[in-house]
This record gives sequence, structure tokens and C-alpha cells, in this order.
Amino acid sequence: MTERSGEAGLVPGGPVRFRSLGTRIALWYGGLLALCLVAYSAAVVVFFAHHVEARLDHRVHEDVELAAGALALSDSGRPAWRGGALPWSGVDEEPGGGHWIEVWSLDGALLLADGTLEAIDLGEAPDPSHPPHRPYTHGLPTGPVRILVETVTLDGKPFLLRVAVSEVSSRAPVRALSVEVLLLSLGVLAVGGLGGSWIARTALAPLSRLARRAQRITAEHLSERLPIDGKSIELDQMAAAFNDTLARLEGSFGQLRSFTADASHELRTPLTALRSVGEVGLRGAKSTEDCREVIGSMLEEVDRLARLADELLTLARAEAGEARLHLERLDLSVLAREVVDHLCVLAEEREQTLETETSAPVMTNGDRLALRQAVVNLADNAIKYSAERTRVSIATGSRGGEVFIEVRDEGPGLAGEDHERVFERFYRVDRSRSRELGGTGLGLSLVKWTAEAHGGRVELDSVEGRGSVFRLVLPSAERSG
Repeated sequence: MTERSGEAGLVPGGPVRFRSLGTRIALWYGGLLALCLVAYSAAVVVFFAHHVEARLDHRVHEDVELAAGALALSDSGRPAWRGGALPWSGVDEEPGGGHWIEVWSLDGALLLADGTLEAIDLGEAPDPSHPPHRPYTHGLPTGPVRILVETVTLDGKPFLLRVAVSEVSSRAPVRALSVEVLLLSLGVLAVGGLGGSWIARTALAPLSRLARRAQRITAEHLSERLPIDGKSIELDQMAAAFNDTLARLEGSFGQLRSFTADASHELRTPLTALRSVGEVGLRGAKSTEDCREVIGSMLEEVDRLARLADELLTLARAEAGEARLHLERLDLSVLAREVVDHLCVLAEEREQTLETETSAPVMTNGDRLALRQAVVNLADNAIKYSAERTRVSIATGSRGGEVFIEVRDEGPGLAGEDHERVFERFYRVDRSRSRELGGTGLGLSLVKWTAEAHGGRVELDSVEGRGSVFRLVLPSAERSG
């Protein structure tokens, strides 16, 4: 059973609680805080223990010096305390403290053992050939002791002096500090975890509000925008990026609605004409000639529908990335002459002059059929929209690593506000005249796509009442190759 959004439980991708950004921030914060606390606590305890050990070493060295100064040889030649008593007699020891002193002969005989500690066994006799030069710890049932072995000379005779100092009283503060640091760290970790959770919720609350606001934006309300309050640079950047996306979507939806309406209108016009012509033919055709005229009119509308469908299909494939160009090295000058040969009859019908202005070869890498159709569309428009007995020319050339093929006419030209929109689908400056001339409103859109698909662009130079120049600019063969 699928659980509702926001509830704990397993969903595709893992448990919700671990997919929550707030939970992960709190966990990361808690983990980092715990790591810092562990490192700090360990450092504090280690440094304090090292300090305690240094103090013990200092004390054991002091005891060696004090014991060496308090020893003397008795009449029997054995070491004894000056005055007959330990140097620490009468000194109050701290709880768990105490001292122990042993004097050994070099042949391993214990000559003197005394101290404020109860009798303890420090093990075997020290080795006179390799006495330890640094204090070390020795464990006893009553607690650890710190031991130092030194060689002393009494009346010119060498002895080994082994001194032990109890570590019980010194180690107690270390254990107490460890417990205190542990409890304090757990408290800080608990408070820090709660604080991290609160910080995560507080920091992500604006993001949640933006998400809820974004969920209310639908295709019918694309004009709405996320608020930008200026309180957070990151959230403002995200909201601005989302708003830009919404603006592009709104524009795309608007273009889609406009395209759907225009396409429906363009399709309805020839279908209505077909129906009208057919109805007139059924009611009024009385001879074979009348039927031929009706059928001819119907075929003209069918041809227009077929061209419209082909161009729509080509644009749809281009936008879906399914259109494939077959690139080859070609000369735009040759392409211009082919277009002139193809459209010369149409120009002659309108008593127009259709000519080329080419000299040297102009080479590019392109799809011959696609480029030829683009130039045909430009030249066809120039012939249709120019007055009779005017001049239309197709010129080629190169500049700055690019080549171009352009179509010039002496037609009515275009106003400045039409320069960008003229490449939109179904856009017509004069709708009634365009349909009358048989245009589909998609030719310039196909020209623009062809140029961009070849890595080029379309340029338009036009002044209302003074003609137009449509220029197809492409990379040269050397640069594109």
C-alpha cells in the first residue's frame, strides 16, 4: 500500500525520513557536532592525563633526590636513614598517596625497604647494567605506582635506589574529569541535536512555502509567479529561475494556443472551400466542362492541404529532433542558378525579372535539398508579393568566415514591428492577400529552421515601401569542415 506524501514509511528511493532534506541537515549537524565533541573531549582528557603523569614524574624525581640525601651507611655498612626516620615522617599524605623506597646492592640484595605505603612487592631486583632511565608505571593490587630507578653513592660505595609513588590519588581526577566531560558532551550533543533540527526546519521553511506556492501554479494559471522577498539570496535565485521557467512556459503555451488556432483556421479554410465547391458542383454542374472546373478547383484546395500538411510535418520532425541533414560540400552560386531555373516561369507570368548575381564559387557544407527549398521559399515569396514588372535577384557572397545567399525584391517591404514576427508560423502581414496567393504561412518558419540547423541564421533588411532582402548566412566550408 502506498503511503501518503510526508508520512514516515518506505517509498521508492528509501524511507521518507532519510529523504527529507531537513532530517539530513539535522543528522549531518548532529554528526559533525558529535565528532567535534569527541575530538575535544579526548584531547582534554589526554592532555590532562599527560599533565598528571608529568606531575607524577616530577614527584618521583623529587623523592629520589630526597631519599638519596637522607641515606647514609651505618656502622655495619648497610644503608640507613639519617636520624633513624623516613624523610616523610610526620607529613600528612593525601588519600591514596604514599611513597616506597628500596635500596639494593649491585649484586641484587635488598638492603632497605621502607615507606609510608603498606609493604608492597615491586618485583625482581633492578638490573644494575640496564637500569631504566625514565619513570614507568607498575600495577599492584592496591593500585598503580610510578617507579624510578637511580644509582646512588654512599661513602664511595654504589647502590641502586628504587622509588615508587602511588598514582591512586593522581588518577582519580583523571577519571572524574572523563566522566564529567562525557556527561557534558552528551548534554551538549542533545541540545545541539535539538538546535540543529530547529535550525533545519527554520531554514527550510521558506523553501516549503515556495514549494506549496509552486504546486498551486497550473497550466491555466501560468501568469502567477513565486515571490522574491529579498531575505535569502539562494531562495531568491531559485525563485527567479523558476519564474523565468514559468515565463518561458507561458510563452510556449501562448504560442501553442496561437498555433493551434491558426492551424485550425488554415485547415478549415480549404476544407470549407472544398465543401462549397462540391455543393455548387452538385447543384449547378450540367456539363462535363462544369464538372472539370469543379474538380479542378477541388484539386487546388487538396494540393494546398497537402502542402500545409507536409510543411507542418517537417516542422514537427525538426522540433522533435527527428529531421536529419545529409551534409555535402556544395556551391551556393550553383544553388542560386538552380532556383532561378526552377522559378523563372512563375516570374515570367508576372512579367518580372528573376536573375542571379554570382561570381566566384561560394562553398559551404549543407543539405542540398533543405537549402534549395529554403531559397525557393524566399524567392517564391519575393515573386508573389512584388508588383508586376519588377526585379527579383538572388546573390551569393562571403564575409568573415561566413557565406550567404540572399534574395532581393522591390516589393512593399516590411514595417519594423514585423521583422521578428514574420518568421513565426502562420504570421502574415496581409492575411487575405497571402491566402489569395496560396501561401501556407509556414515558409519563413522553415527557412529559419533550415538556417539554424546548419549553424547559421536568417537576416532581414527591409524598409516599408522600398523592398526587402532576406539573407541566409551559413558557415563557410573551410570553417564548418
